[in-house]
Amino acid sequence: MTSVELLTEGELTVRGRIREASNAALFCTVAYEGQEASCVYKPVAGERPLWDFPDGTLAQREVAAYEVSEATGWGLVPPTVLRDGPYGEGMVQLWIDVAPEAELLALVDGEEPEPGWKAIGFAEVGEGRTALLVHADDERLRRLAVLDAVINNADRKGGHLLPTEGGRLYGIDHGVTFNVENKLRTLLWGWAGEPLTTEAVEVLGTLKEGLKEGGALAVRLAGLITAAEVEATRARVEALLASGKHPEPSGEWPAIPWPPV
Repeated sequence: MTSVELLTEGELTVRGRIREASNAALFCTVAYEGQEASCVYKPVAGERPLWDFPDGTLAQREVAAYEVSEATGWGLVPPTVLRDGPYGEGMVQLWIDVAPEAELLALVDGEEPEPGWKAIGFAEVGEGRTALLVHADDERLRRLAVLDAVINNADRKGGHLLPTEGGRLYGIDHGVTFNVENKLRTLLWGWAGEPLTTEAVEVLGTLKEGLKEGGALAVRLAGLITAAEVEATRARVEALLASGKHPEPSGEWPAIPWPPV
């Protein structure tokens, strides 16, 4: 049985509330045909309206982000489905246990990052001091940076990065994505302006095919986000392929989400 089948067909039991979440997020178990797993359930009824994301729901965009992640073949978003639950329709996502590992983010002295790190920018650390905020020069993060550029992620914080015991890295919390306007806000600016990897170019080519009218990915996204948002996603993929580079901050708005972690 796949995780998606378990999440879709299983019986949801609410075990508690995740209080750190800005919208209603419930920790649950899901059970089906003798299998059980932990998951997160975010009911649409618990969402707070956002003036700049007037169409659809956070839950639908979370599932749309999973669909794009799966189309890349990178598997960067945990299995995520849209289904009915104890408090109505919502997003249900497989719970990911985080494993201790080498830091992905750090604050360091100096004006340049050490080898193996990429600079994000300077941050105030109190008493008039600043430090350089850096992220690891890690291919998993680089893939996630490409995914975020495609889905137009407006909120890639450090707390949304989940490394696992097996060496995988997942990204979560994709409710503010797919806007037709450029709203990319992220901590993963370390590759800004650098050429895309050969792998990323190949993946973007696959996404371009899937996003054509009638393409498999376009059809899946059509039930989750608006036609204009699907078209904007297609345009972002084409723009990335045309430039051949990771995007750079526009300078028109804060490029880093707050709080960053």
